[in-house]
Amino acid sequence: MTERCGWCGTEPIYVEYHDTEWGVPEWDARALWEKLILDGFQAGLSWITILKKREAFRAAFEGFDPTVIALWNETDVQRLLADPGIVRSRAKIEATIGNARAYLKISEQQGFDRFLWRYMDGQPRQNNFRSMAEVPASTPLSERISNDLKKAGFRFAGPTITYAFMQAVGMVNDHIITCHRHAHLSN
Repeated sequence: MTERCGWCGTEPIYVEYHDTEWGVPEWDARALWEKLILDGFQAGLSWITILKKREAFRAAFEGFDPTVIALWNETDVQRLLADPGIVRSRAKIEATIGNARAYLKISEQQGFDRFLWRYMDGQPRQNNFRSMAEVPASTPLSERISNDLKKAGFRFAGPTITYAFMQAVGMVNDHIITCHRHAHLSN
């Protein structure tokens, strides 16, 4: 029997996400931004909720193209508030538009991927947690990144959301050591 991190349960979509995506280092700036936005939408909800709606989010947010979203206005907010396929939160939708603008500024200055990965010196941090109870909800580093994201204009990017993002995009390997993915991602 294959051992996995306890959070993923047995639902096929969650198992697939755990086994193929979570913790795999992501280097593409646009994909990093999409994941940060989705983690922001997850605030107050379970990740499985967002995961099940991810394709609807991608359609509603035009493939998470920040150059498109940065130009949106109240008409677009209203369209999204009427879309039952996504989480319909005005605050999170408006934050996404603002976050697209912040992303574009960072991209012009240094690149969003470089902005994020510089905190890691370009390499994922390999943790060796023995149980899910050892895995933190946030760290001093996620607090630092969160503060810098906020200074750049991001919203819904607090330290806990930022740490969940760091885990998801492989900035940290938080698969527990008995999980079949831990060793694979440690190489």
